[in-house]
Amino acid sequence: MRLDRFVSQAAGVSRSQARSLIQRGHVRVGGEPVRDVSRQIGSGERVEHLGGRLELPRQAYLMLNKPLGLLSATSDSRQATVLALLPEALSKRVHLVGRLDKETTGLLLLTDDGAWSHRVASPNHGCAKTYLAELAHPLAEDAESRLEQGLLLRSEKTLTRAATLQRIDETRVRITITEGRYHQVRRMFAALGNRVVGLHRESIGGLSLDPSLQPGEWRELSVAERDAALQE
Repeated sequence: MRLDRFVSQAAGVSRSQARSLIQRGHVRVGGEPVRDVSRQIGSGERVEHLGGRLELPRQAYLMLNKPLGLLSATSDSRQATVLALLPEALSKRVHLVGRLDKETTGLLLLTDDGAWSHRVASPNHGCAKTYLAELAHPLAEDAESRLEQGLLLRSEKTLTRAATLQRIDETRVRITITEGRYHQVRRMFAALGNRVVGLHRESIGGLSLDPSLQPGEWRELSVAERDAALQE
């Protein structure tokens, strides 16, 4: 890890503030002042600031109940993002594990563990994602078979992977997919001649959204929950 990134995360300051501390000689590595902000810090190297040792916070694994109307993005100059729901120091560290569009609610994962994030989000790993969808019209009778066979979405060249469907009533269904194409669930129902008017993600892998979390609330994941999110 670069020294400026290490100092930023360990001291809870911005990257520019970290660079300033380093360039002014306030940071020591192995007891010696270092002014090279790009210096790579190896595992076990001692980094100090003003005589105190700097240590990285433990990795963060979060579940958030995404509310309606917020962007799933790290930043946006015009609209509020889900990271505004987190403490500032934490929001600077984590990234989104996949995305939900502005009008979709429910389970959103955030972390600073790139390897775990990749395993959860990569289509190659095949983590199932389940959504509760409210439709504008009753669903066609052949929807299950068409979803099982795969759909050719507009502007796409390959069929979607097989998806499973559970009917709740005429216009409410639960759908499980193993991909993450752009607006995939909405586009799949459009390909079936319908329209999604409400969409809520309930689970990823074997991890379900904590029902006690109100929209906009978040909490850390347990080790068991982190493992559950990786289940296919």
